[in-house]
Formats: sequence, structure tokens, C-alpha cells
Amino acid sequence: MPVTVNGQTYYRTAEVCRTVGISRATLFRWLKGGIFREAEHRDRRGWRLFTEDEIDKLKAEANQINKASQLSTVRGLI
Repeated sequence: MPVTVNGQTYYRTAEVCRTVGISRATLFRWLKGGIFREAEHRDRRGWRLFTEDEIDKLKAEANQINKASQLSTVRGLI
């Protein structure tokens, strides 16, 4: 369930993962690896809160398409 604070709507980690179509493990790996910056906002319990703009950026990352040659290079297969 989204949280609204001062007119801004925020979403918790589980909602973000469900909306974007990624697992929590993937989200945390992206945050730790610097693929996506850490959430700027947290609630009183310390849980991450994401804005709709941040969710859109995560969707773009999740739906990114790379050429097979780029993936092979990244994975060290070539």
C-alpha cells in the first residue's frame, strides 16, 4: 500500500518489486552494485521508500535490451 507524505506518494520495496517485475534480491543487488542509487527516503522503521520516478527508472533498467555481443563481453565469454 503506497504511503503519501506531504502530497508525495511513496512505495515500499515489495510494491516496487511487484510493479517492476523483479525480485527483492535483484533490487538489493542493483542497489549494492551501484546500478541504481540507494533510495533517498525511508520511513520511521528504516524501510526504503521509492517515488514513481524512481520506479520508472527501475522499469527502464529491468526492460533494457543489450546486444548478445555486449552481454558476452560483460560476462567474459569472448
